[in-house]
Amino acid sequence: MGLTKSIDINCDMGESYGNYHIGNDTALMPYINSANIACGMHGGDPVHIERTICLALEHNVRIGAHPGYPDLQGFGRRVIAMKPEELASFIKYQVAALKGLVEANGGKLAYVKPHGALYNHIAQNKADAQVVIQAIRSIDSSLSIMGLAGSHMKTLVEEAGSTFIAEAFADRRYEIDGKLRSRSLPEALITNPKDACEQVLSIANALFTQTLAGDKVSLVADSFCIHGDNPAALAIAKSLKEQIKDNS
Repeated sequence: MGLTKSIDINCDMGESYGNYHIGNDTALMPYINSANIACGMHGGDPVHIERTICLALEHNVRIGAHPGYPDLQGFGRRVIAMKPEELASFIKYQVAALKGLVEANGGKLAYVKPHGALYNHIAQNKADAQVVIQAIRSIDSSLSIMGLAGSHMKTLVEEAGSTFIAEAFADRRYEIDGKLRSRSLPEALITNPKDACEQVLSIANALFTQTLAGDKVSLVADSFCIHGDNPAALAIAKSLKEQIKDNS
């Protein structure tokens, strides 16, 4: 069966910092359409961030800001309790920095995708989601906002006047409620390229995927994510590109 819609593949990138190398941005860039570039709080430093921006521009890859909680030790995967004004300031700071670096290199920031624990938190917490959305819009109201497909983020983003990009995951398992399977549980991360491709094609064509127990989860997505720090990221990206070409 051929694809019923075009597929946008995005990847979390620019997360290396100092002497710590995370992901394989150079090898992955030719296989993706959109790059979610870290903003320095969960990963990334100015040098690695700018290098990743230049790499994305070289490959004509759409650039998104990837702001998260200030949690370098935990890679942004721990929820940090923050007052609304604190959360707003941290989001503005990160998005503004990424936007400035992109524009300094002759590019244009297209969207924002919150990272990790923040991403999952605002998919469940309406008040903090609205704080994040308004903080992004205060920097640039034309920026699209990427979030979890099937969550309240679509309604909140569109009510605020921004374009929502519904995201599903190539390399994460889902639970029956449509939430991502916790990384603390077995088999939360998909590392087999065949399984990742099957999940993407199922969502793109049939609008559903399956839990580990075999239950169907309905999903409508505009973009599919590969985590840059997944050891199998490059193999999945290569396999996806081949599958997309074969199924087009």
